[in-house]
Amino acid sequence: MDDAIVRLRSLSEQMVLEPAEDHSLMGASYLDRTEACPEAVVVHPAILPNGQRIKLLKTLLTSACERDCYYCPFRAGRNFHRATFQPEEFARLFVMLSLKGIAEGVFLSSGITGGGIHTQDKLLDTADILRNKLGFRGYIHLKIMPGAEHSQVERAMQMADRVSINLEAPNDNCLAKLAPHKQFTEELLRPLKWIEEIRSTQPAYKGWNGHWPSSVTQFVAGGAGESDLELLTTTEYLFGQLGLRRAYFSPFSPILDTPLENQQPTPVIREYRLYQASFLLRDYGFDLEELPFEMDGRLPTQVDPKLAWAQKNLSESPIEVNQADRGTLMRIPGIGPKGAEAILRARRKVQIRDMASLKKMGVMAERAAPYLLFDGRRASYQPTLF
Repeated sequence: MDDAIVRLRSLSEQMVLEPAEDHSLMGASYLDRTEACPEAVVVHPAILPNGQRIKLLKTLLTSACERDCYYCPFRAGRNFHRATFQPEEFARLFVMLSLKGIAEGVFLSSGITGGGIHTQDKLLDTADILRNKLGFRGYIHLKIMPGAEHSQVERAMQMADRVSINLEAPNDNCLAKLAPHKQFTEELLRPLKWIEEIRSTQPAYKGWNGHWPSSVTQFVAGGAGESDLELLTTTEYLFGQLGLRRAYFSPFSPILDTPLENQQPTPVIREYRLYQASFLLRDYGFDLEELPFEMDGRLPTQVDPKLAWAQKNLSESPIEVNQADRGTLMRIPGIGPKGAEAILRARRKVQIRDMASLKKMGVMAERAAPYLLFDGRRASYQPTLF
């Protein structure tokens, strides 16, 4: 058992580099230990798609890998100690951690050994043991390997709450600078298309717990010199055509003893702006053409994209709060989906007269005030000094 925990920690320590679910306000990733597990286990506080907060174990079945991706700590030929679990061994270890309250869900990926199909079989065997042999009913996020077959994708969707495959880059040209032996369309994009095809053509009861899992992907932002426009063009396609729930933007961070070890890390502010822009595409009704790209295809870093759009389009044409529909209200800085719904509910009873009323509804008054009218009058609001 001590050896297994040491291997698990080795396999999970680097997984902080791969976002899988939203981070919880519970805190950063941390080491958990109990009397049953004297060696600390890395767990991540996470928010699931349904809003539930859990302790999530993010790990690999093996850190051995035959691929030589330029940015990856697990790339073939890199000199570090590798570790491996067999499916039954890992499944039993995880269930023990679950019973002890150390981990409540698992995000399971793997280095590629023996090809993507063989590696996917190992992941599927692990999930099958967890679900059907050991009776684990909790959260499983299962990674789809590059080159996996259609039947393997479908089987993963029958056992997992979420599935994902990392595109890593927005197109073939950029991917070649990060992972020269991966094929963007055939190995990575095609399984994402299969996932949406299965969801849209087969009944939901075939999925885990009576519904098909959500799907997500990840980009290595800044690793290939790509622009924000390239990343968000692909993101818009994934949201609109393939039903992806989330695109994660992992800022490039150089790893020692890799070909990109001397490349500059991606600023965190770029990651932040990419997320803001992706939410505008997914949740706020914005089109790609409306986002405020600069001449080089980058988003401005000094201002968030929604505010930049409003400064250009609403400063001289503010919105009438008592007449605007939900979509229009959500284009106003400081008003999100919940705020827009609160405004619509309030308007069914009374007219909204001032910013104080909006503030009670959860609207960020200082951000919204310059872009609103109350029955033809500009909003009156005194901003704070600090």
